[in-house]
Amino acid sequence: MKKQLMDQSTLIQAITQQKQEINVSVTLKQESQRFTTLLFNVLFDRGTDAEKALVELEALFLKIRDLACPEIKGAPCKRWEDFTQIIPDLFGSLKKDAMAIYNNDPAARSIEEVYLAYPGFFAIAIYRMAREFFVLGLPLIPRLMTEYAHQLTGIDIHPGAQIGSSFFIDHGTGVVIGETAEIHDNVKIYQGVTLGALKVKKQLQNIKRHPTIQKNVVIYANASILGGDTIIGAYSVIGGNTWLTESVAKNSIVLHTQDTQIITKSHKSDEQNDN
Repeated sequence: MKKQLMDQSTLIQAITQQKQEINVSVTLKQESQRFTTLLFNVLFDRGTDAEKALVELEALFLKIRDLACPEIKGAPCKRWEDFTQIIPDLFGSLKKDAMAIYNNDPAARSIEEVYLAYPGFFAIAIYRMAREFFVLGLPLIPRLMTEYAHQLTGIDIHPGAQIGSSFFIDHGTGVVIGETAEIHDNVKIYQGVTLGALKVKKQLQNIKRHPTIQKNVVIYANASILGGDTIIGAYSVIGGNTWLTESVAKNSIVLHTQDTQIITKSHKSDEQNDN
Protein backbone atom coordinates (compact mmCIF):
# COMPACT_ATOMS: atom_id res chain seq x y z
CA MET A 1 0.00 0.00 0.00
CA LYS A 2 2.81 2.38 0.91
CA LYS A 3 4.61 1.64 -2.36
CA GLN A 4 1.43 2.39 -4.36
CA LEU A 5 1.09 5.78 -2.66
CA MET A 6 4.70 6.64 -3.48
CA ASP A 7 4.21 5.61 -7.12
CA GLN A 8 1.09 7.74 -7.38
CA SER A 9 2.92 10.72 -5.90
CA THR A 10 5.71 10.33 -8.42
CA LEU A 11 3.18 10.09 -11.24
CA ILE A 12 1.39 13.25 -10.13
CA GLN A 13 4.72 15.07 -9.96
CA ALA A 14 5.60 13.95 -13.49
CA ILE A 15 2.20 15.01 -14.82
CA THR A 16 2.48 18.41 -13.15
CA GLN A 17 5.93 18.98 -14.64
CA GLN A 18 4.66 17.98 -18.10
CA LYS A 19 1.78 20.45 -17.86
CA GLN A 20 4.19 23.24 -16.96
CA GLU A 21 6.31 22.48 -20.00
CA ILE A 22 3.51 22.40 -22.60
CA ASN A 23 1.17 25.05 -21.10
CA VAL A 24 -2.01 23.72 -22.76
CA SER A 25 -5.47 24.91 -21.70
CA VAL A 26 -8.33 22.65 -22.76
CA THR A 27 -10.65 25.30 -21.34
CA LEU A 28 -9.44 27.67 -24.06
CA LYS A 29 -10.43 25.14 -26.71
CA GLN A 30 -13.84 24.45 -25.18
CA GLU A 31 -14.69 28.12 -24.61
CA SER A 32 -13.52 29.05 -28.12
CA GLN A 33 -15.94 26.49 -29.50
CA ARG A 34 -18.74 27.86 -27.33
CA PHE A 35 -17.94 31.40 -28.49
CA THR A 36 -17.99 30.26 -32.12
CA THR A 37 -21.39 28.57 -31.84
CA LEU A 38 -22.97 31.49 -30.01
CA LEU A 39 -21.60 34.03 -32.49
CA PHE A 40 -23.02 32.02 -35.39
CA ASN A 41 -26.39 31.90 -33.65
CA VAL A 42 -26.35 35.65 -32.96
CA LEU A 43 -25.85 36.36 -36.64
CA PHE A 44 -28.33 33.86 -38.08
CA ASP A 45 -30.75 32.43 -35.51
CA ARG A 46 -33.99 34.40 -35.09
CA GLY A 47 -34.58 32.76 -31.71
CA THR A 48 -31.31 34.00 -30.21
CA ASP A 49 -31.73 37.25 -28.27
CA ALA A 50 -28.96 39.45 -29.67
CA GLU A 51 -28.75 41.76 -26.65
CA LYS A 52 -28.35 38.95 -24.13
CA ALA A 53 -26.07 36.95 -26.39
CA LEU A 54 -23.71 39.90 -26.92
CA VAL A 55 -23.27 40.22 -23.16
CA GLU A 56 -22.36 36.54 -22.97
CA LEU A 57 -20.12 36.83 -26.02
CA GLU A 58 -18.20 39.70 -24.44
CA ALA A 59 -17.60 37.65 -21.30
CA LEU A 60 -16.46 34.69 -23.38
CA PHE A 61 -14.23 36.92 -25.49
CA LEU A 62 -12.50 38.30 -22.41
CA LYS A 63 -12.06 34.81 -20.98
CA ILE A 64 -10.54 33.25 -24.10
CA ARG A 65 -8.44 36.36 -24.78
CA ASP A 66 -6.88 36.18 -21.32
CA LEU A 67 -6.32 32.43 -21.67
CA ALA A 68 -4.66 32.94 -25.05
CA CYS A 69 -2.54 35.87 -23.82
CA PRO A 70 -1.59 34.90 -20.25
CA GLU A 71 1.64 36.85 -20.37
CA ILE A 72 -0.15 40.21 -20.75
CA LYS A 73 -2.13 40.39 -17.50
CA GLY A 74 -3.44 43.88 -16.85
CA ALA A 75 -2.58 44.97 -20.39
CA PRO A 76 -5.12 43.22 -22.66
CA CYS A 77 -3.78 42.20 -26.05
CA LYS A 78 -7.14 43.09 -27.69
CA ARG A 79 -10.42 44.68 -26.63
CA TRP A 80 -13.96 43.41 -27.24
CA GLU A 81 -14.59 46.64 -29.16
CA ASP A 82 -11.83 45.72 -31.60
CA PHE A 83 -13.94 42.75 -32.65
CA THR A 84 -17.48 44.14 -32.47
CA GLN A 85 -16.78 46.94 -34.91
CA ILE A 86 -16.30 44.46 -37.73
CA ILE A 87 -19.51 42.44 -37.10
CA PRO A 88 -21.74 44.42 -39.54
CA ASP A 89 -19.24 43.93 -42.36
CA LEU A 90 -18.85 40.27 -41.38
CA PHE A 91 -22.58 39.71 -41.63
CA GLY A 92 -22.73 41.43 -45.02
CA SER A 93 -19.90 39.27 -46.34
CA LEU A 94 -21.57 36.07 -45.16
CA LYS A 95 -24.85 37.04 -46.82
CA LYS A 96 -22.97 37.22 -50.13
CA ASP A 97 -21.51 33.74 -49.51
CA ALA A 98 -24.95 32.34 -48.73
CA MET A 99 -26.44 33.90 -51.88
CA ALA A 100 -23.58 32.52 -53.98
CA ILE A 101 -24.43 29.02 -52.74
CA TYR A 102 -28.17 29.49 -53.25
CA ASN A 103 -27.77 30.95 -56.75
CA ASN A 104 -25.34 28.28 -57.95
CA ASP A 105 -26.69 25.08 -56.39
CA PRO A 106 -29.92 23.75 -57.96
CA ALA A 107 -30.40 21.55 -54.88
CA ALA A 108 -30.79 24.61 -52.61
CA ARG A 109 -34.52 25.23 -52.15
CA SER A 110 -34.23 28.31 -49.94
CA ILE A 111 -31.69 30.64 -48.41
CA GLU A 112 -32.72 29.28 -44.99
CA GLU A 113 -31.62 25.83 -46.13
CA VAL A 114 -28.21 27.23 -46.97
CA TYR A 115 -27.83 28.81 -43.53
CA LEU A 116 -28.97 25.72 -41.64
CA ALA A 117 -27.98 22.68 -43.70
CA TYR A 118 -24.95 23.50 -45.84
CA PRO A 119 -21.59 22.49 -44.32
CA GLY A 120 -19.83 24.66 -46.88
CA PHE A 121 -21.56 27.77 -45.62
CA PHE A 122 -20.93 26.87 -41.97
CA ALA A 123 -17.22 26.35 -42.63
CA ILE A 124 -16.97 29.63 -44.56
CA ALA A 125 -18.82 31.48 -41.79
CA ILE A 126 -16.51 30.17 -39.08
CA TYR A 127 -13.49 30.92 -41.27
CA ARG A 128 -14.57 34.54 -41.70
CA MET A 129 -15.14 34.92 -37.96
CA ALA A 130 -11.77 33.35 -37.18
CA ARG A 131 -10.10 35.47 -39.85
CA GLU A 132 -11.00 38.60 -37.88
CA PHE A 133 -9.30 37.16 -34.80
CA PHE A 134 -6.31 36.27 -36.97
CA VAL A 135 -6.07 39.84 -38.29
CA LEU A 136 -6.32 41.16 -34.72
CA GLY A 137 -3.28 39.03 -33.90
CA LEU A 138 -4.90 36.90 -31.22
CA PRO A 139 -2.92 33.66 -30.86
CA LEU A 140 -4.45 30.18 -30.98
CA ILE A 141 -8.12 31.28 -30.95
CA PRO A 142 -8.56 31.55 -34.76
CA ARG A 143 -7.04 28.10 -35.25
CA LEU A 144 -9.30 26.63 -32.58
CA MET A 145 -12.33 28.17 -34.31
CA THR A 146 -11.55 26.84 -37.77
CA GLU A 147 -10.55 23.46 -36.36
CA TYR A 148 -13.97 23.32 -34.70
CA ALA A 149 -15.56 23.84 -38.11
CA HIS A 150 -13.21 21.20 -39.51
CA GLN A 151 -14.40 18.68 -36.92
CA LEU A 152 -18.05 19.33 -37.77
CA THR A 153 -17.83 19.61 -41.57
CA GLY A 154 -14.64 17.94 -42.79
CA ILE A 155 -13.61 21.28 -44.35
CA ASP A 156 -10.20 22.59 -43.26
CA ILE A 157 -9.65 26.31 -43.91
CA HIS A 158 -6.69 28.02 -42.27
CA PRO A 159 -7.69 31.42 -40.84
CA GLY A 160 -4.63 32.95 -42.48
CA ALA A 161 -6.00 32.31 -45.97
CA GLN A 162 -7.31 35.35 -47.84
CA ILE A 163 -10.74 34.68 -49.39
CA GLY A 164 -12.75 37.17 -51.43
CA SER A 165 -16.50 37.68 -51.54
CA SER A 166 -19.23 35.31 -52.76
CA PHE A 167 -17.27 32.13 -52.04
CA PHE A 168 -19.01 28.82 -52.77
CA ILE A 169 -17.99 25.41 -51.40
CA ASP A 170 -20.28 22.63 -52.64
CA HIS A 171 -20.55 19.45 -50.52
CA GLY A 172 -17.18 20.28 -49.03
CA THR A 173 -15.94 17.09 -47.38
CA GLY A 174 -12.16 16.89 -47.63
CA VAL A 175 -11.56 20.48 -48.76
CA VAL A 176 -8.20 21.84 -47.55
CA ILE A 177 -7.19 25.50 -47.92
CA GLY A 178 -3.74 26.40 -46.64
CA GLU A 179 -2.54 29.38 -44.64
CA THR A 180 -1.14 31.51 -47.48
CA ALA A 181 -3.74 30.68 -50.13
CA GLU A 182 -5.38 33.63 -51.88
CA ILE A 183 -8.87 33.20 -53.32
CA HIS A 184 -10.44 36.09 -55.21
CA ASP A 185 -14.15 36.88 -55.69
CA ASN A 186 -16.81 34.48 -57.01
CA VAL A 187 -14.77 31.28 -56.78
CA LYS A 188 -16.50 27.88 -56.61
CA ILE A 189 -14.85 24.72 -55.33
CA TYR A 190 -16.13 21.20 -54.78
CA GLN A 191 -15.42 18.37 -52.36
CA GLY A 192 -11.90 17.05 -51.93
CA VAL A 193 -10.15 20.11 -53.37
CA THR A 194 -6.72 20.88 -51.92
CA LEU A 195 -5.06 24.29 -52.16
CA GLY A 196 -1.79 23.25 -50.61
CA ALA A 197 1.96 23.64 -50.42
CA LEU A 198 4.33 22.08 -52.89
CA LYS A 199 6.91 21.52 -50.15
CA VAL A 200 6.37 21.14 -46.42
CA LYS A 201 9.41 22.48 -44.59
CA LYS A 202 9.54 24.46 -41.36
CA GLN A 203 11.94 27.02 -42.84
CA LEU A 204 9.22 28.03 -45.34
CA GLN A 205 7.01 29.25 -42.50
CA ASN A 206 7.07 32.92 -43.52
CA ILE A 207 6.93 32.34 -47.28
CA LYS A 208 3.84 32.13 -49.50
CA ARG A 209 3.41 28.38 -49.92
CA HIS A 210 -0.13 28.04 -51.26
CA PRO A 211 -1.68 28.98 -54.61
CA THR A 212 -3.59 32.05 -55.77
CA ILE A 213 -7.01 31.51 -57.33
CA GLN A 214 -8.23 34.49 -59.33
CA LYS A 215 -11.86 35.57 -59.73
CA ASN A 216 -14.65 33.44 -61.19
CA VAL A 217 -12.67 30.19 -61.16
CA VAL A 218 -14.40 26.81 -60.78
CA ILE A 219 -12.42 23.92 -59.27
CA TYR A 220 -14.08 20.51 -59.44
CA ALA A 221 -13.87 17.58 -57.05
CA ASN A 222 -10.55 16.18 -55.81
CA ALA A 223 -8.36 18.62 -57.73
CA SER A 224 -5.04 19.45 -56.04
CA ILE A 225 -3.40 22.82 -56.74
CA LEU A 226 -0.05 23.26 -55.05
CA GLY A 227 2.66 25.89 -54.62
CA GLY A 228 2.95 29.53 -53.66
CA ASP A 229 3.91 30.58 -57.19
CA THR A 230 0.96 28.79 -58.76
CA ILE A 231 -1.70 31.17 -60.07
CA ILE A 232 -4.99 30.03 -61.59
CA GLY A 233 -6.11 32.72 -64.02
CA ALA A 234 -9.54 34.28 -63.84
CA TYR A 235 -12.56 32.51 -65.39
CA SER A 236 -10.70 29.21 -65.62
CA VAL A 237 -12.22 25.77 -65.01
CA ILE A 238 -10.13 23.09 -63.29
CA GLY A 239 -11.46 19.60 -63.86
CA GLY A 240 -11.85 16.89 -61.25
CA ASN A 241 -8.81 14.87 -60.09
CA THR A 242 -6.42 17.39 -61.64
CA TRP A 243 -2.93 17.80 -60.15
CA LEU A 244 -1.47 21.27 -60.80
CA THR A 245 1.88 22.69 -59.69
CA GLU A 246 2.21 25.44 -62.30
CA SER A 247 0.23 28.50 -63.26
CA VAL A 248 -2.72 28.50 -65.65
CA ALA A 249 -3.61 31.44 -67.91
CA LYS A 250 -6.92 33.29 -67.78
CA ASN A 251 -9.92 31.51 -69.39
CA SER A 252 -8.23 28.09 -69.34
CA ILE A 253 -9.91 24.69 -69.09
CA VAL A 254 -7.73 22.08 -67.41
CA LEU A 255 -8.80 18.44 -67.63
CA HIS A 256 -7.39 15.27 -66.13
CA THR A 257 -7.43 12.74 -68.94
CA GLN A 258 -7.16 9.02 -68.34
CA ASP A 259 -8.48 6.14 -70.39
CA THR A 260 -11.30 4.35 -68.66
CA GLN A 261 -11.97 0.76 -69.75
CA ILE A 262 -15.25 -1.03 -69.12
CA ILE A 263 -14.90 -4.82 -69.24
CA THR A 264 -17.90 -7.10 -68.99
CA LYS A 265 -17.16 -10.13 -66.85
CA SER A 266 -18.41 -13.53 -67.93
CA HIS A 267 -19.29 -16.15 -65.30
CA LYS A 268 -20.01 -19.83 -65.96
CA SER A 269 -23.26 -19.59 -64.01
CA ASP A 270 -24.39 -16.75 -66.26
CA GLU A 271 -23.56 -18.75 -69.37
CA GLN A 272 -25.49 -21.76 -68.08
CA ASN A 273 -28.50 -19.59 -67.30
CA ASP A 274 -28.34 -18.10 -70.80
CA ASN A 275 -28.47 -21.59 -72.25
